[in-house]
Amino acid sequence: MIYEFRTYDLKPHMQPEFEKRFGEAYEKRKQFSPLAAFWHTEIGPLNQVIHVWPYKDLAERDRIRAEAVKAGVWPPKTSELIARQRSEIFIPFAFSPEMKPGKQGPFFEMRTYTYGAGQLGNLTKAWELAIPNRLKAGPATAILYSELGGLNQFVHIWPYKTLDDRWALRNKLREEGIWPPSVVAKKAGLPEYHLVNQENKICMPSAFSPLQ
Repeated sequence: MIYEFRTYDLKPHMQPEFEKRFGEAYEKRKQFSPLAAFWHTEIGPLNQVIHVWPYKDLAERDRIRAEAVKAGVWPPKTSELIARQRSEIFIPFAFSPEMKPGKQGPFFEMRTYTYGAGQLGNLTKAWELAIPNRLKAGPATAILYSELGGLNQFVHIWPYKTLDDRWALRNKLREEGIWPPSVVAKKAGLPEYHLVNQENKICMPSAFSPLQ
């Protein structure tokens, strides 16, 4: 399973119109394959939308996209609303939940970390150790690492009912010493993993997003 994250920076004030056109076009596009999620940013980089598409592999992605274009139902007519686009392919870690339709949010924190070259193995071991206790405290939406696009990146997405819930849970986990994974790994004597950059943003789902 792969996930294509398509991140579009929109021109100011264009988000409502973009989502309207995208949602209308998606009604026909989804007969070829469904979205996993569609979010817009609430905190962090503004005027940004992220749509996530699951595929079996790159060959299926290419085939489905070609079929949708040939049928004339895709892409949506939104080009004049967009300032910048990027596409990245992510692979879920073995301990990542599958992104399934349902209600989790409505607030989703998307944290994107860039790790040093050659650090994926150490990072994976640390997360494998820490994630069971973290998931007992609250679910994850997805935990993935990059294959194409920005390299040496991993993304972890966490749902919350309110932003106050986020703050309270993060403080509780730190006080108990079961999060973040770097702290847990150090206690266990595992090799450290080195990060070179960290970003986060709070996103909310559109009305047509399968994941709410």
